[in-house]
Amino acid sequence: MIIVLLGPPGAGKGTQADRLAARLGIPKIATGDVLRAALRDGTKRGREAKAYMDRGDLVPDSVILGILQDVMTSPATAKGAILDGAVRTVPQAEGLGIMLAEIGKKVDRILLFDVDDDELVKRLSTRTVCEGCQTPYMGRDPGSKCEKCGGKLVRRKDDEPEAIRNRLEVYRTQTAPVIDWYGDNKMKVLKIDADGPVDEVTARAIEALNG
Repeated sequence: MIIVLLGPPGAGKGTQADRLAARLGIPKIATGDVLRAALRDGTKRGREAKAYMDRGDLVPDSVILGILQDVMTSPATAKGAILDGAVRTVPQAEGLGIMLAEIGKKVDRILLFDVDDDELVKRLSTRTVCEGCQTPYMGRDPGSKCEKCGGKLVRRKDDEPEAIRNRLEVYRTQTAPVIDWYGDNKMKVLKIDADGPVDEVTARAIEALNG
């Protein structure tokens, strides 16, 4: 089963992706992680991505999809995968669908984690991330030590309240058309109430997947 996760920044997609992967026995594939792995390993597509980054350009969707294709044809994803961050725009949704069709696969479920904007601002404005490994923390002060690698926790500029509202507006502008696109292509987007304890949100997601 291939599951695409959608949702605004701060909705808890990364956390839920990890939990769903453990429950379902399939890997979580985060776009940022596979890009960094390709760069680290010096793969052909990793080198192609690095050339764009060295010029200060964004890595185009075609290269990201190529890296995802390499992962999706590996034995680790034979039973499926949870895709986190792979779809933020309509062209990315279209490209993912074409890429998966080329390797004989398809998106089976789309989960949209939904949270009120005020709650997202509250969550993100109390978030810090590790300067080293980028692990996020909620309610931990800047300067604290990362439990994962021992690095220093910092608050990103885009986690200030005004910046968060701008990010949410960009998300709404980009993602509303994605939801419509999936609907137009007869693919149901399952909306999950992502406000509440982590365990409850996971239970709602599992229930939606089994529905």
